Amino acid sequence: MILISILFKLVGSLSFLLFGMKLMSDGIQKSTGKSLHKALSFMTKNRFMGLLTGIFVTMIIQSSGATTVMVVSFVNAGLITLAQSVGVIFGANIGTTVTAWIVALFGFNFNIAAVAIPLFGLGYLLRSVKKLKKETLGEAIMGFSLLFFGLDLLKNLLDVNPEQISVFQSIFNHGLWSYILAIFLSIFFTALLHSSSAVSAIVITLSYQQLLSWEIAAAMILGSNIGSTIDAIMASFGTKVNARRAALIHVMFNVFGFILVMVFFKPFLEFTDWIVPGPIENSITIHIAMLHTLFNVFSTIIFIPFTQHLAALSEIIIKPKKGEVPDTYSLTFIKPSMKDNYEAYIIQAEKEIADMTDIVMDMFTTVQKGFVNRTEEFIEEHYEKLSKQEDYADQMQEQISNFLVQYSHLPIADRTKHNVSIMLRIIDDLESITDECFSILLLLKRSIEKDMTFNDEDMERLEPYGELVQQFLLFIKKNINKHLQQDQLRLAEILEDQVDAFRKNLKKVARKRLEKGADVRSELLYIDLVRYIEKIGDYAFSISEALAETK
Repeated sequence: MILISILFKLVGSLSFLLFGMKLMSDGIQKSTGKSLHKALSFMTKNRFMGLLTGIFVTMIIQSSGATTVMVVSFVNAGLITLAQSVGVIFGANIGTTVTAWIVALFGFNFNIAAVAIPLFGLGYLLRSVKKLKKETLGEAIMGFSLLFFGLDLLKNLLDVNPEQISVFQSIFNHGLWSYILAIFLSIFFTALLHSSSAVSAIVITLSYQQLLSWEIAAAMILGSNIGSTIDAIMASFGTKVNARRAALIHVMFNVFGFILVMVFFKPFLEFTDWIVPGPIENSITIHIAMLHTLFNVFSTIIFIPFTQHLAALSEIIIKPKKGEVPDTYSLTFIKPSMKDNYEAYIIQAEKEIADMTDIVMDMFTTVQKGFVNRTEEFIEEHYEKLSKQEDYADQMQEQISNFLVQYSHLPIADRTKHNVSIMLRIIDDLESITDECFSILLLLKRSIEKDMTFNDEDMERLEPYGELVQQFLLFIKKNINKHLQQDQLRLAEILEDQVDAFRKNLKKVARKRLEKGADVRSELLYIDLVRYIEKIGDYAFSISEALAETK
């Protein structure tokens, strides 16, 4: 019964602590909501501004999880880019250490309960008196008082005698396995409680009561950083690809930092002890708070020069789902320091061109279905997707072209410069195909809005025409970034001639219907459809000619 009583008291104390933190965080977010959102939206122009923004916002709302969730949601909405989110995520990890400092400095030096109770009353008064218009501030104050009240209950509950201390410490007295157990427990409870700050407060309290050694407490603090990624992971479920990548960056940053510090675990503890004056046993709470801060600051200093690399790695690991298009495209040219790196730029550009070809194929495959499924439902289902794909292709054309132009200024061979010039032509043609695909969708949309009617046989004639162009695009996809031999170029010429012949036949049939009194608007739109499809074939042949010119 005594054990059950202690267990329920422990749960109650933790509940006060967690609910207080949530109430405080929610109250601050409500009272400063718009300004915080603006800060995250507009203070991320570069990695350092993003870092400061993450620190500032997290210090205010006392929750790195809440900051990271906001970042993931903003990336998902396209308000900030993936690269901009990296600095904010780094800053959030530093900002969350403030809670540990508050607990370490104020949690054990005076009677918290004596202050917490009247503070809760003040908060309740502000929340209840509507005329004051300070409800959210009142919530924050109430949360602040509950946090410390729960901390006081926890401290008193864990006020044990020396014999009990030795029994508790024996659990973590098995060498390496003790550290592994401590890390696992901290990850588990941080993920369960959704709060590294709460786990930090618990670890500080246990250490203050001498239930945890300095080394075990340090291991648990470091492990809690991995567990804190649970909020970002959960927030990324069902989101767009870049939001999932932002969550992955948070995980990678915390895990890589954890691994790095654990490699130098003993020297890191000695460095922390050197910074904090006095014996460890007399200032264990300050030691833990300092270690938490140093870990996140050092991790940020080490990794912030590699924000672009982390973003690139996340793009490699997390690919878009089938048919999914990111909101923004980014390809940054970083000038190499060694000549040996030059070939890597061409490989990277070829990979981006191949990705652009995939978008072209997907867009044409989609609009091709609209020839026989010309309905409002089809347009509603695919309009937004194709619009994003067309815009994304525009971004790709601009940034890949800029990438290749900067590459051409390097001291490279004339043959390579010639191939770069051809790649620029291919990019222009691919982007033009996406324009034509979207134009076809707009024509289909207009035909529905204007209630135009077409003979079923006429629309069915577009199917083999579209299949022929689809075959041409598949030929391009298969041979993109390769040199075309003469027999392959001849095959491309045959496909081009067949597309032209098909176009002439379809236009001839449409003109005959016009002469017989068919609806002028419908027939002209049909001719436009035929012409746009034929232009895609022209661009495909232009790409074939360019590939044949590569050296």
